[in-house]
Formats: sequence, C-alpha cells, structure tokens
Amino acid sequence: MSKKNKKKNQDKIAAKKAAVLGTPKSRKLPLIAGLIAAAVIVGAAVFIATGTSNNDTAVATAPTSTNSSFVSFPASMFDDGKARHFEHVDGKHTIKYFILKSSDGVIRAAFDACDVCWPAGKGYYQEGDHMVCRNCGRRFASVRINEVKGGCNPAPLNRNVKNGQLVIQIKDIQEGRQYFDFG
Repeated sequence: MSKKNKKKNQDKIAAKKAAVLGTPKSRKLPLIAGLIAAAVIVGAAVFIATGTSNNDTAVATAPTSTNSSFVSFPASMFDDGKARHFEHVDGKHTIKYFILKSSDGVIRAAFDACDVCWPAGKGYYQEGDHMVCRNCGRRFASVRINEVKGGCNPAPLNRNVKNGQLVIQIKDIQEGRQYFDFG
C-alpha cells in the first residue's frame, strides 16, 4: 500500500471513530478551563480580601453622631437584623464592637471579643440569628448577646435607646480596651 492510500485509510478510520465516539475535544477547552480557573481564583481573592468569607455581617466604621462623651446611631439603622461592626480609636488601641437588633426586637451591643478568645483578635461574624466566634466557632443566639457575660460569650457593651437613637457612652466603649491590647 502506498503512503497516499495508507493516509486515506487512516483518515477514514479516524472519521469513523469520530462518528462513533463523538468529535475530538477542542483545543479551546484548556484555554476556557484556564480562564474559568483564573476567574474563580480572582473571585476568591476578592472575597477573602473584603472579609466577607463566612460573613453576612454588614460593616460600618463610624457612628452617625459623636461627641466627647457618647456616640449615637438611629435605632432604625438596625431594623434589618444585620450586625454592624464599629471601631473606636482610643490612643494606641482600636476598640471594636458590634450592634444588632436581635430576633426578639431588642437592639444589642457587644465588644467584638470575649474573655476567652480575645488574644486571637478575630471577633465575630453573623450567621442568621447567631453571632459566631471566628476563633473557636462557637455560636451565640442574638437574644443572648448583651445578656450572658463571661467565657466565650461576646463581652457586653452598655447601650440605651432614647428618642429613636441608640446611645453608647464613650467611657463604656473604653472599658473594652482590655480586649484589644495585643502589646
């Protein structure tokens, strides 16, 4: 058999094989798979960098009103039940706390730390009606925040609601300094 006939025969066999087994894989497949993998990696990096992994917690950094003795927020800001995290800079310490409206309708506040896990400096994130410790994974029902003290419970932060405003005294925020002294 000549080389020409051999080539034709191989082409026929390849065509039959393709018809039976399906068309051969496209060379574009590795390129598409690579682009999808790159998109997933970039998406994961953005997800991690923004701190939203395992976190449906809304984030805020400043109260709506502040003076030398207190901070205040409109109580309606918490009607959606989402925890909001805040920071108070006190000299060399950044004191972190969160506020949420629990499932029983009470606005609650706590430091973003507890008596046990505070050295890890990881705080809490919200998962449904619970706050979850980022260090040990313990879950705390929203109705228990600001009620239960000690152990791995979020450390309570005093607060009051007056005339539709949630008010927290600066001196009460400063009492949480111990949870954010990593020096």
